[in-house]
Amino acid sequence: MFSMMSRFAKRNVRRSGTCTARAALVALLLPAAAGAASLPPGFVYLRDVDPGIVQDMRYAGFNNFTGRPVPGYAAAECVLRREVAEALAKVQADLAAQNLALKVYDCYRPTRAVAAFANWARSADDAATRRFYPKLDKLRLFSLGYIAAHSAHSEGIAVDLTLVARDAAPAAPFDAHAAYGPCTAPAAQRAPDNALDLGTGFDCFDDKSRTASAGLTREQQRLRALLVAAMRQRGFHNYFREWWHFSYGARRQAQDFPIPARRPQ
Repeated sequence: MFSMMSRFAKRNVRRSGTCTARAALVALLLPAAAGAASLPPGFVYLRDVDPGIVQDMRYAGFNNFTGRPVPGYAAAECVLRREVAEALAKVQADLAAQNLALKVYDCYRPTRAVAAFANWARSADDAATRRFYPKLDKLRLFSLGYIAAHSAHSEGIAVDLTLVARDAAPAAPFDAHAAYGPCTAPAAQRAPDNALDLGTGFDCFDDKSRTASAGLTREQQRLRALLVAAMRQRGFHNYFREWWHFSYGARRQAQDFPIPARRPQ
């Protein structure tokens, strides 16, 4: 009888030890699983695919046409569908031979941000952000195609970007109280940016932002053509009204998850 009870007790101890070990293993795996689940399936942080691509996520801060952080941008991180991020990394590798690199301004954009843009466009004029639309009536931004009710950005397949020298120093800090020149002014008069001069600043609501716009220097035309060709080679298509805007692949379902902070790997 004692022998049978002893064997039974030993089995319980072994089972208890096994359960404890399993619980410990689950506890170790949970943080990793939580980190992997911080984005919906199919989406990735560009930084995890190619950390060499410069990021200046304008809508997470004050240097944008609304003058404030935009709803949905909880973190200043570029998020894209994996295939888009991987194609972008190929463009980056292609540009290395010319000592150039990519700099992204916006990637995935929650639909709540698109709605915020629409509300801003219908609101009263704002002198503090007039530099983004120096020659236009703000209420015409919708009809002219600069602000849209739906955006490929919300599908994770669009990106706004430019070119930067691979050895470029960081841009000077943005000063929300400074009187910067309009987005169509010479680069030295615009808000600080370490990108190459492609003729206008980012999000410049002006005819000069059209990819094939006249009134550019030969060097600005060359850089725009270079950017479009490099992106096209890897499957991206340019939006003719905005030299910085490119999309990739077929349209998808729009998303509205806020951009979360990236967890260290």
